[in-house]
Amino acid sequence: LSNLKGCLDDIEFLKEDITKPGVALKSSEDVDIVFHLAANPEVRIGNPDVHYQSNIFATYQVLEALREHNTGEHNVELVFASTSTVYGEPQKIPTPEDYAPLLPISMYGGSKLACEALISAYSHTFSIRSWILRLANIIGERSRHGVVYDFVQKLINDPTTLEILGDGRQQKSYLHISDLIDAVHYMLSHPEGQVSVYNVGSDDWIDVMRIAEIVLDEMGLSDVKFMFNNELDGRGWVGDVKLMQLDCSKLKNTGWKPKYCSEESIRIVAEGIISQFSTLFK
Repeated sequence: LSNLKGCLDDIEFLKEDITKPGVALKSSEDVDIVFHLAANPEVRIGNPDVHYQSNIFATYQVLEALREHNTGEHNVELVFASTSTVYGEPQKIPTPEDYAPLLPISMYGGSKLACEALISAYSHTFSIRSWILRLANIIGERSRHGVVYDFVQKLINDPTTLEILGDGRQQKSYLHISDLIDAVHYMLSHPEGQVSVYNVGSDDWIDVMRIAEIVLDEMGLSDVKFMFNNELDGRGWVGDVKLMQLDCSKLKNTGWKPKYCSEESIRIVAEGIISQFSTLFK
């Protein structure tokens, strides 16, 4: 909640659980557009019930609320935060929106793909205009999970050793949160019909070892021993996609382009996270 303290005077903040009946319906009264970001974002959790409740069932509740509100006189639109993991391990990289078949390898990716299917069905059946954003790894200085935050936390606990999940050669695309927000503005002005699907990511990728080097550089550490927890054929965890880069040319054709590449985003975020622990590291 402290992340919102700068704007609490300008918004109505409701702390609710949208998986509970009636919450999504009440929360979306008299609005024009719903940005549906509520989910369990942790790919590493393999418990199907967690992903069903927090992702699929929560999305169902949101869609039911929009169905009730969309009476013809005033229709509510939907923006849904999906994920690159719906593609699974595609044979084509960078991966475009029309790539098929979509075969996710994690419970998280599978739950998000199920949400996409529900959104498409509700949108066409009940005249809900929707946007689906298939996101690369979105990072920001106030992130509390993900590789950068994990590395900083580990090095604070032990500045001599860094555990790396996988073989360190996993390559993925990272996008700074400010670029995502900018992308949404462009996307909303370019609907493709009832359902619009856009990839959102940077034009490049970066491997885990390079991320570790950037974090060490920003923390002013050297002679750190790398310990690889590599028991899954180079993957960091079950369901970890080793190579991910999205083809974002469709969104870029609207006029958008990211300000930062993956490495620049990683460095900005690492510096921001480390500054929050400035009493420990200069």
